[in-house]
Amino acid sequence: MGIFIVMIVSLALASLWDKVSFIKEGAHAILNPTAGVLLNWNITIGMSAIVLIISFFMTIIQKYATDQKILREMKEEQKILQEEMKKYKNHPEKVAELSRKQLEFIPKTMKLTMRPIVYTAIPLILFFRWFMDFFALMEGFRFFGIFSWFWFYLLGTMIFSSILRKMMKVV
Repeated sequence: MGIFIVMIVSLALASLWDKVSFIKEGAHAILNPTAGVLLNWNITIGMSAIVLIISFFMTIIQKYATDQKILREMKEEQKILQEEMKKYKNHPEKVAELSRKQLEFIPKTMKLTMRPIVYTAIPLILFFRWFMDFFALMEGFRFFGIFSWFWFYLLGTMIFSSILRKMMKVV
């Protein structure tokens, strides 16, 4: 229920960005003197630093808002099921049974891994809307000549998050 409420609030914030001035002005008041300064100093290094900082906080929240022990156990059980499925690949009825067992993990895993969204969805929506405003002023700008801000952010997040998750041992 909490995730549903946060998602509704996030969608409302995103859609009301230009209609309710205090949302936009509040985000700009906070992000212009912080993230904006980094981007104005050096856009590529600044954006990389912002992506690293966001990835760091997302990883910390992921680590402490989820039960890492249970997630590790579930991951190990899924790994064992995968090995069993390979072993019985010539026995369709056994593979089907193992597949059903594996499907039972999906709702449990989703429930555990969705919890951090409660803490991160609204700040990320505000950041994305702010990025849209910031980069709209730089029409046609591309990182390294090819990436829009969104693709640079997405690629950077994947790289930094995977490194940070390994360093912090986050499942």
